[in-house]
Amino acid sequence: MFGLEAGLFILLIVCLLAACAFEFVNGFHDTANAVATVIYTNSLKPWHAVVWSGFCNFLGVFAGGIGVAMGIVNLLPVESLIDQNIYHSIAMVLALLLSAIIWNVGTWYYGLPSSSSHTLIGSILGVGLAFSLLPDNVSGAAVNWKKAEEIGFSLLLSPIFGFSMTVFLMFFLKRVVSQPEIFKEPHKTKAPPMWVRIILILTCTGVSFSHGSNDGQKGVGLVMLILIGILPVHFALNSEKDINNIMPSLQKIELVVNKIDSTKLSYSEKIQLEQIQEKTADLKTYVSSGAAKTAKADPNNKGNFRVRKDILVISKNIEKLLGSENLLLTEADRNTLKELALSKDKVADENIRSYTDYSPLWVLGMISLSLGLGTMIGWKRIVTTIGEKIGKQHLTYAQGASAEMVAALTVSLATKFSLPVSTTHVLSSGIAGSMVASKGIKNLQAGTIKNILLAWLLTLPVSILLSGTLFLLLRWIL
Repeated sequence: MFGLEAGLFILLIVCLLAACAFEFVNGFHDTANAVATVIYTNSLKPWHAVVWSGFCNFLGVFAGGIGVAMGIVNLLPVESLIDQNIYHSIAMVLALLLSAIIWNVGTWYYGLPSSSSHTLIGSILGVGLAFSLLPDNVSGAAVNWKKAEEIGFSLLLSPIFGFSMTVFLMFFLKRVVSQPEIFKEPHKTKAPPMWVRIILILTCTGVSFSHGSNDGQKGVGLVMLILIGILPVHFALNSEKDINNIMPSLQKIELVVNKIDSTKLSYSEKIQLEQIQEKTADLKTYVSSGAAKTAKADPNNKGNFRVRKDILVISKNIEKLLGSENLLLTEADRNTLKELALSKDKVADENIRSYTDYSPLWVLGMISLSLGLGTMIGWKRIVTTIGEKIGKQHLTYAQGASAEMVAALTVSLATKFSLPVSTTHVLSSGIAGSMVASKGIKNLQAGTIKNILLAWLLTLPVSILLSGTLFLLLRWIL
């Protein structure tokens, strides 16, 4: 199948199963983020809550688009890392998957709400950094540092936003809500008032759906990394699109780019302009020659990588130039470049990134099923941490609803802007914020907060070191 020999095909299946395992672990590791409050407040029975949460996660993967998934794919410039040895590609994806799974399972075992997003991104960075140390690396940087900086900023800002917004929301509720029972500890056997119960179920639904739309895309991105790395002929480009149809877009881009006055640009901007012109010309020549069609018939041909790399270079350099004050173009010309070359969550057909930014329906189905099933397992450990151990008082109805409302909003906004964030960090920070809003910072349990912060701080360096080491080891073995 796919022109692979039996041994390679088995390794491909192992990699895909490992990606599903990561998403499965992600599901049960992060389940508590959505179900903690409805279970803890007796709004829903545990199994009702986790099944409903799993179903909403499943739907969220399909509704979330591919923006976050492509952010994960583009974090690691796979076009530069892949060489002629397909086993090295397998070593890359297995290393980052295994390291992410190991850290996720470890933190879950100790009941620590650490971030699957941090783990995955750290694992990808570790593989890239390890590759850059190899003597046969001739491609230069093995990590897209601009994308890493963008993702790092979103991961850092989101828990701060979650904490502060929950504090604000709690103060607001205290002023406008007259029922004192919502600010009290939940009864061990009784359900909350119906209106509170409805709100808590809705916030559980919101967090579950937004978690699927954001975290589910990370699994989609992982699978696309595997497919692009091991089967570039079939998956480096969207097989549902005819590459010949890219020509009108390239001609329009070339027309606008030729209007740019290079004398007004800085030295680095001139280099960017030259790369756009060079890659546009190369892509036009390659497509018009019919070589792209020949590449599809040869499983060992790397031509699709050439097209993919050209498209990404054109897109990224146009994005950089559009952000420059030295670029003298009309608003209409700027909009033309944005519409034709810059990736959006749902790229238009005429956008050249529609040939590289995609995911087959079967990948979405596989990941959504893995995430949904994982959500139904393993929730008890972290529910206890979130409900009882972050604050010195047990979680109240108002605190749970506020934290989950903010978490659902934050993750949904991040998905809209194609940024991967940690649902775990946002919700844990929101719970902490709700405790501080109730009785001040003294209301936090220092030991638990210390352990959570330690897990947060260790996640990136441990996953980087672990994945880098595994990559070098597997590369040597394979």
